[in-house]
Amino acid sequence: MSRIEQRVESPEELHRPGRWIALSVLVLAVLLVAIDATVLGLATPFLTEDLEPTGTQLLWIGDVYSFVIAGLLVSMGSLGDRIGRKKLLLCGATAFGAVSVLNAYAHTPEMMILARALLGVAGATLMPSTLALIRNLFHDPRERSLAIGIWGAMASAGAAVGPVVGGLLLEHFWWGSVFLINLPVMAVLVVVGAKMIPESRNPAPGPWDLASVGLSFVGMIGIVYAIKELAAHGPGWENIAAGIGGVLALCWFVRRQLTLPAPLLDMRLFHHRGFSGAVLADLLTILGLSGLVFFLSQFLQLVQGRGPLEAGLAELPAAVGAVVAGLIAGRAARRFSVRSVVTGGLGAIGLALAAVTLIHKETSYPLLGAVLLVVGVGAGLAFTVTSDVILSSVPKEQAGSAGAVSETAYELGAALGIALLGSIVTGVYQKFDTPQGVPPGPAAAAHESLGGAVEAAHGLPAQQGQALVSAAQESFVEGLGFAAGVGAAVLLATAVAAWFLLRGQKLEDGIVHQ
Repeated sequence: MSRIEQRVESPEELHRPGRWIALSVLVLAVLLVAIDATVLGLATPFLTEDLEPTGTQLLWIGDVYSFVIAGLLVSMGSLGDRIGRKKLLLCGATAFGAVSVLNAYAHTPEMMILARALLGVAGATLMPSTLALIRNLFHDPRERSLAIGIWGAMASAGAAVGPVVGGLLLEHFWWGSVFLINLPVMAVLVVVGAKMIPESRNPAPGPWDLASVGLSFVGMIGIVYAIKELAAHGPGWENIAAGIGGVLALCWFVRRQLTLPAPLLDMRLFHHRGFSGAVLADLLTILGLSGLVFFLSQFLQLVQGRGPLEAGLAELPAAVGAVVAGLIAGRAARRFSVRSVVTGGLGAIGLALAAVTLIHKETSYPLLGAVLLVVGVGAGLAFTVTSDVILSSVPKEQAGSAGAVSETAYELGAALGIALLGSIVTGVYQKFDTPQGVPPGPAAAAHESLGGAVEAAHGLPAQQGQALVSAAQESFVEGLGFAAGVGAAVLLATAVAAWFLLRGQKLEDGIVHQ
């Protein structure tokens, strides 16, 4: 089929009947992933008390999900282009629900890490599929911008619903119950989606290159693991070897893609400056945010003494801001410019993170709430517009690959953020001085994590236990502030880079047939 023939579409294709109903089903998958990501932070103190993970195991529980997703997203996006995005989405949603049960009933740290890794495999099928299907459902650029805004808003709504629902569950049930809330969402997605979502795929995809799949996975995991271990423990032959191996695997992957007639990922996509700039902005933004988000629930519960439900409600302003900003982001980018909206959003997040460096144990909620609201607004503006830029920069046949690149940047940024900023928090935290008289056993447990310090204090005399917890809390807040400062620097630098990389970039106004 010629390029001209590809550009001719019927009115029914341009405004497909039932597309908004199909979108409502697609965003359930976004809710599924967002809820799962947010409830883990709330459940961490309870999980720590029950499973007694070490500090390193706790970080693995938090980031192995993102590691695996980052390693598989490109492969899964390409697979959806080949076998059908709807088919991949429904299979992935079913697996996601099933593995959520394994997460809920994990009884050792090792089993929990494995369950989170398997959940990452299933999760890697969901996000690229939803973005790709949106690209093929909505051919009118203004409608697509609104659809992407709704997609992003529902992700933020999931971030809001997750802590609140998770808090309610944690008030009355064991920590594993927070994973079981995935099941009803998955059931609705599979049953309704099977009827309402149209299938789409690349009409001439070529074979799925397994060697490229392996190189992509090994390369991503190797690099992320190396950075995590380097940040946590300093240079060592193992992490250096993993990093070098990861870089070599990714170089081999890129070289292979340039020679294959049907590559797993078309590297020519990155020749588009807007595409590359949007991907880079997504990656660095999430890197700056994720470490803070991972530890914020612990601050609210273990430092300020809030219950899980109260902590969940306290995080609502971020989600509200992201929902509202996401819905108006496309219109704002057309009225002003893409780079001004993205740069403004990133700058707002950076300034909000800078304010986090000033928090302490007695910081009042209005300040925290204002910071979270600004973070939400900035993220809603930036992520919605960059997602639109990424999807509109490629032909619809490559929507799965483009969606996968977008989500890979997101998940890789999350993994790196938790690894780097989380390791900064942990490294600063572990240096606190143990109060005199605390036995070696409880002291060692307290230095593993803040949750471990709270648990160890229960077995000590009241005054001694309180002194241990206070020292641990002060050290945790110091580490959180230092990590927030690093995150702020990353976000502000990204805002400056986005201003130049997105120069001249515009969102489509009329219907462009691709």
